[in-house]
Amino acid sequence: MKKRSAVGTLLRIFPYAKSALPRVIGGTLAAIAAHMFALAIPQYLKNLVNSLAHNGTQAQLLIAVLAVLGLGMLEALMVLGRRWLVLTPGTHVEAGLRRTLYAKLQDLPVSFHDKWPSGQLLSRATGDLSLIRRWLSFGLVLLVANGITMVVGFVILFGFHWILGTIFLVTMAPLWVIGFKFEKDYHTTARRSQDQAGDLATSVEQSVHGIRVLKAFGRGEFMTGKFSHDALELRKTELLKAKMVSNLWLYLSMIPEFAVGLSLFAGVYLVSTNQMSIGDLAAFMATTVVLRWPTESIGFLLSMTIDAQTAVERFFEVLDEPVDIADPAVAQTITAPTGRITFENVHFRYQDAPSDQPDLLNGVNLEIEPGESVALIGITGSGKTTLTALASRLYEVTAGSIKVDGIDIRDLTREELRSHVAMAFEDATLFSTSVRENVLLGRPDSDEAELTQALEIAQAGFVHELPAGLDTVIGEEGLSLSGGQRQRLALARAVAAKPSVLVLDDPLSALDVDTEAMVEDALRTVLKATTALIVAHRPSTVQLADRVALLQDGKITAFGKHSDLLATNEHYRYVISSLDAAGQMIEVK
Repeated sequence: MKKRSAVGTLLRIFPYAKSALPRVIGGTLAAIAAHMFALAIPQYLKNLVNSLAHNGTQAQLLIAVLAVLGLGMLEALMVLGRRWLVLTPGTHVEAGLRRTLYAKLQDLPVSFHDKWPSGQLLSRATGDLSLIRRWLSFGLVLLVANGITMVVGFVILFGFHWILGTIFLVTMAPLWVIGFKFEKDYHTTARRSQDQAGDLATSVEQSVHGIRVLKAFGRGEFMTGKFSHDALELRKTELLKAKMVSNLWLYLSMIPEFAVGLSLFAGVYLVSTNQMSIGDLAAFMATTVVLRWPTESIGFLLSMTIDAQTAVERFFEVLDEPVDIADPAVAQTITAPTGRITFENVHFRYQDAPSDQPDLLNGVNLEIEPGESVALIGITGSGKTTLTALASRLYEVTAGSIKVDGIDIRDLTREELRSHVAMAFEDATLFSTSVRENVLLGRPDSDEAELTQALEIAQAGFVHELPAGLDTVIGEEGLSLSGGQRQRLALARAVAAKPSVLVLDDPLSALDVDTEAMVEDALRTVLKATTALIVAHRPSTVQLADRVALLQDGKITAFGKHSDLLATNEHYRYVISSLDAAGQMIEVK
């Protein structure tokens, strides 16, 4: 990827800030006007001092004083106007960027989320976007205004006397060299700091979600030590940033003072030799005072700009990620869904798989008739879960095709496809909303009768005993519920979606034998009208299906009724025996 300059990186954010630009520009103009009024004050001081030195009248003195007072009030009004103009639009830009980032995260395929730690994404959606907002509303405005003020101020200084102007400019020149070196070094440190903040957020997120495991194994102290180590590394980086900024401030404070001292020394000499008036010297020194704030602000404005640059880089690292699983340019629709699903010579391999390793799925051919239920079995690691994930395009096939009702799923929009294909996962994920909203996630317009039916099929009647019944807000990821309860709600969610194809990735693994039997009996009524592909890890789940597909060495090597395969296929008997052993262990427990 081509490395962008700081300006090129920051300019990428402006298409997302178009709505705020008029007020940001207005705020910048107000800031420039405030500085111009401040620079005008020394001009009146010049006349005031010269008039006093030449026995000026009280009227002249009063006019000069009133002029300085008026300019000061105008400067204050412009500062107030700048703050009013830039305060609100920055928050709108931040909210828009956050919506854009969230929409992108929803659009990106599962393979992206497999690789990216959640804390890194969280830090980008919160801390980085907040940095960009502060820079747009404050850093950019003052950087432009102060830069223009310094240029105008130096021109004015040269107008008082070219010798003093030259002395002041030459003495201040090292600041630009120091600033350039600071930008180069600080950018690397700022990026490391923001990445470490993301890692720290990931550590917190994992510890909170895994708190039960940590407590069960007594590893809280270990994780606390790891967190402390990461926090200390971030602290070291932040201290290094502070040291770099403080070193810059040293030069920003020392060099201007030295420049003012040299200029004053030279100015006194010029006044003594009648090459310059006292008023001119007073106005020159007053102008340097006005330039003091723009000069000293370079340090934190530069550091803020670099922080914003790294934040923009991190923001666009996500936005620039390609969406490998996208909607087609011209989409087809399924007008009369029947639920027929066909796998034709399907290949799949993960992107990070070694090149000499064969495809995980190496030519799968399988056709499931409308209303038919098929159990998918195989040894651990054979690719069963991956195959089911391909059906709803959570991953994309490497080669071959998957068709629903004769249409390649890549020719359907993802929304269209997922309205016909619903999934229930072994690892049931619930959201921090009500039971009702969790169950109706796939079809929120369902009525109470459909909701009740889905809960009954999933044997999830326990929800009526919760404090607020269906309106009970469950805890984060449903951790306040048992594993079996979470699985039953996830199954109810899939059933409530009323898909033509139902994909079940061992959704009953956490249920006891009796509850599983009741769920299976209820599911049979659903599966009569719905095509189902079920990943089975128990013999009872296999018996729920009309036919069974055996996945072996990346292919379907056997397909038929359970009794027929049991009588004719040795590998099938081996897999079933292992499932039966696992089932017996579960029953004993």
